[in-house]
Amino acid sequence: MPELPEVETIASGLLPMLADQTIEKVTILNDSSVEGRYFALEHFVAGRKITHVYRRGKLLLMDLSIPKEYENELPVPRSEYPLQLAFHLKMSGRLFVYPHETPPARHTRIIFDLSNGNRLFFDDMRKFGFCRAMAPCDFLNWQFWQQLGPEPLTIKTEDFVALFHSRRTRIKAALLDQKVLAGIGNIYADESLFRAGIRPDKPANEISKKDLGLLHVKIKEVLKQAILECGSSIRDYRDAHGDAGAFQNKFLVYGRTGQDCRVCGQPLKTEKIAGRTTVFCENCQK
Repeated sequence: MPELPEVETIASGLLPMLADQTIEKVTILNDSSVEGRYFALEHFVAGRKITHVYRRGKLLLMDLSIPKEYENELPVPRSEYPLQLAFHLKMSGRLFVYPHETPPARHTRIIFDLSNGNRLFFDDMRKFGFCRAMAPCDFLNWQFWQQLGPEPLTIKTEDFVALFHSRRTRIKAALLDQKVLAGIGNIYADESLFRAGIRPDKPANEISKKDLGLLHVKIKEVLKQAILECGSSIRDYRDAHGDAGAFQNKFLVYGRTGQDCRVCGQPLKTEKIAGRTTVFCENCQK
């Protein structure tokens, strides 16, 4: 599943291709790829200009303008009018811009025809991802959005420590909880914990505040490095230009079950934490 660095990379790649483009038509090819108010996406997104593309947690967001002809009077109540498109890519979702009249591919779920003649495809082989048209009423009613935790790259270290130091759950499970901290998944939790020298199965409340502060520093280092490397490509992930990321070449523990630790040479251990395969070094992570 694309995590914070992958979604950040996709958003920054799409921004110059989509900014100031008007969505002229929305074609929904798979109903289950739409979450929330289907009617809003199908009927009230066309005619809207994309003003910004960015990320929140693992969500990719597109801000939409209100057409000039509707500035004083909207066809629906203002609280119902879409302000954003929110995409969750889940396991295999992709967003690519294609030339005019490019036909949909086998796994294309939603098509957005743009004013410059290009087409934005939301492709999703496994059909787990979704697009949601977000209006003011959605911000109040969408529990997933309301419960998203703070961003790991912008939260202050003292606030990060306060989030975790009283939690009894294992630190890896806490890092994966999007209600606690938004954007981190299996890859970057494993890599950050290794660099901080913290066992992933250690209860968060048994980790010193000093070590929690170090963990926050390492999380930011790992995420920033991964963004510079355009993310990690394991199976399906590609950026907005169709290119693979390169951070997988820097993995120290993730996906290296049974291999030797690159720091101390001892065999890496594997454990299931929060339902996810977790790789760590018993010698380096004490």
